[in-house]
Amino acid sequence: MTRRMTLGLFVEPYGRHVASWRHPGATRMAGMDFGYYRDLARLAESACLHFMFIADTNNVWADMDFFSRSDRGAILDPMQLLPALSQVTSHIGLIATTSTTYTQPYHVARSFASLDQLSGGRAGWNLVTSMFAAEAQNFSTPVQMAHGDRYARAEEYVDVVRGLWSSWDDDAFLHDQESGQFFDPARLHILHHKGPHFAVRGPLNVPPSPQGHPVIVQAGSSGPGRDLAARTAEVVFTIQQTLPAAQAFYSDLKARMEAFGRRPDQLHIMPGCFVMVGRTEAEAREKYEELQALVHPKVGLSLLSTLIGGVDLSAYPLDGPVPELPQTNAGQGHQATLLDRARRDGLTIRQLYLATVGGRGHWELVGTAAQIVDQMEERFRAGAADGFTLMPPFPGALQDIVDLVIPELRRRGLFHESYAGTTLRANLGLDRPAPFRPTET
Repeated sequence: MTRRMTLGLFVEPYGRHVASWRHPGATRMAGMDFGYYRDLARLAESACLHFMFIADTNNVWADMDFFSRSDRGAILDPMQLLPALSQVTSHIGLIATTSTTYTQPYHVARSFASLDQLSGGRAGWNLVTSMFAAEAQNFSTPVQMAHGDRYARAEEYVDVVRGLWSSWDDDAFLHDQESGQFFDPARLHILHHKGPHFAVRGPLNVPPSPQGHPVIVQAGSSGPGRDLAARTAEVVFTIQQTLPAAQAFYSDLKARMEAFGRRPDQLHIMPGCFVMVGRTEAEAREKYEELQALVHPKVGLSLLSTLIGGVDLSAYPLDGPVPELPQTNAGQGHQATLLDRARRDGLTIRQLYLATVGGRGHWELVGTAAQIVDQMEERFRAGAADGFTLMPPFPGALQDIVDLVIPELRRRGLFHESYAGTTLRANLGLDRPAPFRPTET
């Protein structure tokens, strides 16, 4: 069977570029408009993209120079939005971020199990540990939990969620009106979990998932993040700038899976990919520069400071080199990628923020469909990715991708023509998971 890419859509209200809300084609307060998201989801589904993915955080930037000039203050809760989108789509997967740091496993297990039921088996949970220090202050915690501690909590957290998702056998619910037996108690499994971070009895009060359990997505690239992904994840959203870096990450993560009894094909590695396509290279470059010209310097500097670990760069000259920085307690993979790029390309602080505000650290592709697909195909065939999470940069850019990039991928036999099934797991070619019952009683 011909190996084909998996492609997802990274959903942001105006687009990936930090200045996208200022684009002439932007609709005021588009992020609050359900019709906007509905049309986006239907367009992505018409192209047979595997899923749409909504990231989320539990904070806003304290830096008002940045926050007041960004669209970050107008973001809907994805777990309110995706159930509604499940009713106006039929095949596309629906993935949302929920952090393990400031929530409880029972709530997350129930929310995603409910989304899976409502969507007919199309839910996915993007498991993250909260990387921003300001998030702690919204949950009665003055100091952010240390990076290693966040991942230790996440390791236990995901096991509790998987255990709760395995509360019921597939045939547990009899609904026998004549006998009066709604379910068979022998087919109910109570978790009785007790660990360092959580004590959860269970069971979950949602029936078994149509796809076994929601697909687990993970987005960490540090050592602990890779171990967590190798043990539990089925899709990994990651960030690499160069082919060698992407190959190294891919081979390392796939190799780690063996220690957990998993096959490499049980995990799709799908780096973020900022795509600016035009009918000519000049057209694509013009679109890109139009957005770059809308970047306010304070926004660029603040965004870069946040992505490299919350370090204040305002005391350093914008046209001087990026200083040496200590390892962050925030997103370590993101910091390493950006600092490596600055050193590799000899970028000043200004040059690094201008190179970052589009994809925000992710791989940027600007050019014609053929030029873009050439680069995607190279990474796909060179053992650097199983597919990509597409990041349209501005309003209307998804239509350009659907009209230009998707046909070129199909012409080369790199992307499917239709969905393989009705569940996200089936469309990704993933096995139905065995029940997870580590403390069977």
